[in-house]
Amino acid sequence: MAAAAIAGALTQSVIGWCAGATGIRDLAQLSGGASQETWSFVIERPDGDIAAILRRSPPGYGSVSGRAAGLDVEAELMRLAYEAGVPSPQVLHVLTEADALGAGFVMRRVDGETIPRKILRDAEFAEARPKLARQIGIILAGLHGIDSAALPPLRTISSTEEIGLLRDDYRSFDWPRPVFELTLRWLTDHDPGASKATTLVHGDFRHGNLIIGPDGVRAVLDWELAHRGDPMEDLGWICVNSWRFGEIDKPVGGLGSREEMFAGYEAAGGHVDEARVKFWEVMGTLRWGIMCCGMMRRFRESPDHSMERAMIGRRSSETEIDLLRLLAPRS
Repeated sequence: MAAAAIAGALTQSVIGWCAGATGIRDLAQLSGGASQETWSFVIERPDGDIAAILRRSPPGYGSVSGRAAGLDVEAELMRLAYEAGVPSPQVLHVLTEADALGAGFVMRRVDGETIPRKILRDAEFAEARPKLARQIGIILAGLHGIDSAALPPLRTISSTEEIGLLRDDYRSFDWPRPVFELTLRWLTDHDPGASKATTLVHGDFRHGNLIIGPDGVRAVLDWELAHRGDPMEDLGWICVNSWRFGEIDKPVGGLGSREEMFAGYEAAGGHVDEARVKFWEVMGTLRWGIMCCGMMRRFRESPDHSMERAMIGRRSSETEIDLLRLLAPRS
């Protein structure tokens, strides 16, 4: 669908649901892939314009991930998060068939930065950085505290099921890797079993999915992999070394210590199980390694030999080092 067609359909859409809207301007595509697109635009109104974002899956396309919750579910989770005080963009409209834009939703735009290199190093964020690990803990406690009864239908996945899924994905590559084999054995031996608490889990809470400003975290994005499960999964995932971007001594996204995050989490009413967080950090590191292998397979076998896929694919070797550091740390 060309930009002009998007603009036309979007204009008719916003006039239909946004009070006082007379049109749109400054439409620009921010990202585009096989399954989802993101567009920035401004809704024009006499009482004040609204900066907005369209996140959509074009007609005829589905999610590339069998784990994805779906855009309508994503929108509902963002609405619940916004109402619960978790930093999240305000969802303005969920697309319907009448909008002729495919599946998706429109949300209010949140200004800030998502690029880790800038967040971790630029002077603009110097005052915020020391506070972010604790703030992340507070946000995760709020996210995990969202009323389960209000959640839309979501898959529930346990640690045991996740091990099985990762093992199946890994075996499908027919690409033996001793460190991955060792990690699968470790995960099976240390599987903590069912969690006492089953809550909403974001599923991909890390750099790139957080909008950060000089005042701290402003919004949590991309709820595509949300599910019900062990809340410690999110705390382990943000500590995976790949999300530290070189700041390896600051496990919480290169921003601070686990202790700072745990303190924020418990101050906001959550309960931390450090052993389970460690388990999920190992699981997350293996998951990212297997995802990298998937990228390499797509680079080798698909017609689209993009350099980006090859570059991500080679990072599977980095996760092997990370896994060895986790499983056999030096004293």
